Amino acid sequence: MLRIALFLLTNIAIILVASIVMSLLGVGSYINESGLSIFSLMIFCLVYGMLASFISLLLSKTIAKWSTRTRIIRTPENEEEAWLVQVVGEMASKAGIGMPEVGIFPMEQANAFATGWNKDKALVAVSTGMLDRFDREEIKAVMGHEIGHVANGDMVTLTLTQGVLNAFVMFFARIIAYAVDKIVFRTERGVGIGYYIVTFVAQLVLGILASMIVMVFQTP
Repeated sequence: MLRIALFLLTNIAIILVASIVMSLLGVGSYINESGLSIFSLMIFCLVYGMLASFISLLLSKTIAKWSTRTRIIRTPENEEEAWLVQVVGEMASKAGIGMPEVGIFPMEQANAFATGWNKDKALVAVSTGMLDRFDREEIKAVMGHEIGHVANGDMVTLTLTQGVLNAFVMFFARIIAYAVDKIVFRTERGVGIGYYIVTFVAQLVLGILASMIVMVFQTP
């Protein structure tokens, strides 16, 4: 339920900000009486695609904490937590970045993640399953991997990649839908229900293909 609420809030924020940006740019509807405006569609897709990625990045720490129920280690409660904070601090110092927030999230599987829009204010977290199953050298190796992502700015790179792909997915999905609506459904004025159906399907299919490209960039 919490993840659904976060998803809806994020999308509402994207729509509000994108609407303001579109208004400031003076870009109206990309479908008018003359047909499909390619220029307006390009601006629309670029604004929404990039904003969706950057707003998600800006909210990434908050969303990650809430969705995974991560507990930030403010004051270590035991020797293991003190060691974890110390190791992350040493690695961050060597990597030339600010001290990340260090957290632990409840999950039986061994897992870890790093997130945050700013490499000097990132979040690094490990699962309880990893702390239970892995020895300190293994955990240290995993933390080194996550700190590497932060130091290299991989979150921002991934955001830019995702934003561009979002724009392409939205653009081509609507081009395909408009063509199908006119040629197959033979809608003469404006767009019909076929446009919206095809847009949904095309965006879903193209989105899956785009996610494969993102996965390539995520592969270490």
